[in-house]
Amino acid sequence: MNAATTLSNSNIAFGTSGARGLVDDFTPEVCAAFTLAFLSTNKHYKRLAIAIDNRPSSPEIAASCIAAAKDLGIRVDYYGVIPTPALAFTSMNDAIPSIMVTGSHIPFDRNGLKFYRPEGEISKADELAILAAEVEVPALAFNNELPAISHKASDSYKQRYLELFSDDLLLGKKIGIYEHSSAGRDLYADLFTALGAEVVSLGRSDKFVPIDTEAVGQEDIKQAQLWQGEYGLDAIFSTDGDGDRPLLSDEAGNYLRGDILCLLAAQYLEIEALAVPVSCNSGIERCGAFHKVERTKIGSPYVIAQFSALNQSYQRVAGFEANGGFLLGSDISLNQKLLSALPTRDALLPALAVLALAGSKPISQLLANLPKSFTASDRLQNFSRESSLNLLEEVEADPQTLLLNAGLKEFTVISIDKTDGLRMTLNNQFIIHLRPSGNAPELRCYIEADSQLIAIELVEKVLGYISSAKS
Repeated sequence: MNAATTLSNSNIAFGTSGARGLVDDFTPEVCAAFTLAFLSTNKHYKRLAIAIDNRPSSPEIAASCIAAAKDLGIRVDYYGVIPTPALAFTSMNDAIPSIMVTGSHIPFDRNGLKFYRPEGEISKADELAILAAEVEVPALAFNNELPAISHKASDSYKQRYLELFSDDLLLGKKIGIYEHSSAGRDLYADLFTALGAEVVSLGRSDKFVPIDTEAVGQEDIKQAQLWQGEYGLDAIFSTDGDGDRPLLSDEAGNYLRGDILCLLAAQYLEIEALAVPVSCNSGIERCGAFHKVERTKIGSPYVIAQFSALNQSYQRVAGFEANGGFLLGSDISLNQKLLSALPTRDALLPALAVLALAGSKPISQLLANLPKSFTASDRLQNFSRESSLNLLEEVEADPQTLLLNAGLKEFTVISIDKTDGLRMTLNNQFIIHLRPSGNAPELRCYIEADSQLIAIELVEKVLGYISSAKS
């Protein structure tokens, strides 16, 4: 059977970042089909890099991908459990394609594959080419044996930031590393220590923890504040499952939202032009720090697609998402050193940039000069894409019913943006944005208001109304 047929029958689909689906659907044949289809679009390369996250299903999926590559005579560089940006950075430097086995933040009963060409993340056009590949999938002898792990990618990724920042960057700082099951948990403490911090390792888990940096759970928020109180931390750093989306708290244990974290990082990096999804906070434009802000659909491929045009007019280009993943779209000079472009989500750069920007000041002080525009978000899980799309049609046709049930009956919708989902701006400048997730059966809700408390309350009201109406 050819790859196109195997993949069309697999129940695996590309979302906002990679192919995602239930673990049971990532059979050895499906993994081989994805690998061979991807390699068919990179025919002249004889090496492939592969890494995984800490999900229990990831080693077996990687073994199937490796078996398929070796059947073609492809040499495989296997890096074991490392952050996705570490794999991308190293494979781009080596000018070879790579595959990351990860489901990022989605539950452990699901997993995924992220594909990188030697130039970086694949595009939406590349995704279509993979799904349409007519390459044959031979009968392979699969086993769960994996090659010896190389530490090259982990070491190279750490060195990228050790060379950029001085070894006293975090001197005097006490940083907690919430390790949970993050793919980068074995390198973060070493890196932060080498930059001068006193590090406290927190919350390491033998079970997979699906941290979603766009919708941090209340238990995680409370735990961060407890840790801060117990250890007297200046900040807590963590990431999602594959280490490409950051969490950074202030000195009180309050996590910064991803887009605000990246806004501050972009200011420190003196970025001139940004590409950001439509879900990001409108304070990005309102702060006046950037010459150009291009809004896109949600997903790193859409952000990356804007870099080529922006680089024609600007020297310092970047992008980021509401989840905090920072994408450096051009080489830049920083601290009299060259920082090479890394056009894929990265968790370390924005966190270190904000810590550098804060210096001796508390992180919370960095927020004082930003526009008073606050975002809250959450999701309804087990909410099918079909249900989400039907809901968006209903709300667009009758937005006042939603506003009534959200306690906003005195306001009206003055504009609608359908770039990705349904983003409604009210006449008081509040924003309600509803969209189906691109990689899981979830409905996401983003609210922008003039206070954090109001934004949080409105998310609860909107999702509560939707949940009750659909039950």
